[in-house]
Amino acid sequence: MSNDGNWTHGLFNCFDDISICILSYFVPCVVFGQNAEKIGEGSCLVCGLVYFVPILNLIEWVNIRGKIRENSGIIGTPLNDCLTIFFCPLCALAQEGMEVKGIPGLMSMSRS
Repeated sequence: MSNDGNWTHGLFNCFDDISICILSYFVPCVVFGQNAEKIGEGSCLVCGLVYFVPILNLIEWVNIRGKIRENSGIIGTPLNDCLTIFFCPLCALAQEGMEVKGIPGLMSMSRS
């Protein structure tokens, strides 16, 4: 977790976790859904499908990224989130995936 208001992994540090990097680039809807589910924003399947709906995906993504920032104490604004997602979506997705992976106490992906 970030202690200084910054992301644990930089936007272009996609290769810090190669598994998240590969998933983000080849099946981004899965990582999008997993990130949403980990922060309690919905089910992996539904949010994964939202990834393919223009405009709605951007709105939901900004919301998810904002909640990840909030939970991690990262400084930023919805405008910064929107610009990051718009100009570098796959790097942003990988960054978010690595961030939620390192947050203790968030919902787990495991099913009972």
